[in-house]
Amino acid sequence: MASSRQTECTSTAAAKATLAKALAPEDIRPGDFVTPLFVVTELPSYWWNGGSWDLPHDQPVRIRLTYNCDGMPMRVKSVCLPFVLTKIPTGDQSTIDLRKCQLARIDQSYAKLAWKAYKKKSTKSPANPTR
Repeated sequence: MASSRQTECTSTAAAKATLAKALAPEDIRPGDFVTPLFVVTELPSYWWNGGSWDLPHDQPVRIRLTYNCDGMPMRVKSVCLPFVLTKIPTGDQSTIDLRKCQLARIDQSYAKLAWKAYKKKSTKSPANPTR
C-alpha cells in the first residue's frame, strides 16, 4: 500500500487562496459580501433563423452571460426574495432581481480589501476631483 508523501509548507510569501461560493436565493443574508456570477437574458426565439430552432416565435430563449463587474464586492443590506438590496463601495445602492442574476458569496477578508481598493479608486476618479 503506497502512502502519500507529507510535505510541510514553510513559505509565508503565498497567501491563502479562497473561493467564491455560488448561492441559492434562500442562502443570502444581510451583511454578506456578494458579487454577481451570471446574468440571465431572455431574447425572442425569432432572432435565430435556421432549421435547428423548432421553437414557437413567441417563446423566449434564455441565455446565461457572465457579468461584467470584475468581482466588485457588494454588501447585502436587505433581502425580500426574489429581490436583494445591495450597497457598493461608492455608497450607491441597487436592487438585484435573483430571477435574472446568480450571486456568489465572497470571502470576508478579500471583500474588505477589495472594498477599500474600489473606494479609493472612486475618490480618485475624474468625476470626483481631489483638488
